[in-house]
Amino acid sequence: MSSIAALTMVTKHISPEATEADENQEFLISDLSREFGVTLRALRFYEDRGLLSPKRIGTMRIYSSRDRARLSVILKGKQLGFTLAEIQEMLAPSDRGGPAIDLELSIDKIDEQITHLETQRSEIESAIGELRATRDRLTA
Repeated sequence: MSSIAALTMVTKHISPEATEADENQEFLISDLSREFGVTLRALRFYEDRGLLSPKRIGTMRIYSSRDRARLSVILKGKQLGFTLAEIQEMLAPSDRGGPAIDLELSIDKIDEQITHLETQRSEIESAIGELRATRDRLTA
């Protein structure tokens, strides 16, 4: 199948405002990149890590609605400060036929992440203070 024919088989992506993606909806890598503001390289990296599983037509990647939903959850997990390994572990129940794709968060995991982020914030505030002091010394 030629790339042109494959492209015509892929439907246009839905808007980010849509709440339910059609189960048969398909997306090109460029569609997801544009919609979610991530690089093509990031999408390929997520595929290499087993987080996304697009089908292939030649060298073209065709992402399903499920891949789109997983990408949304992956990016939310990253926003919350989780590593990709942690996100993959939290997505595992949906891979085993569990409920809708979402992060499986326990109270312990949430508390642990809050503590981790508060520690990071403290370290960042300390580094900013040191940089400001150094800047003040240099401009005095």
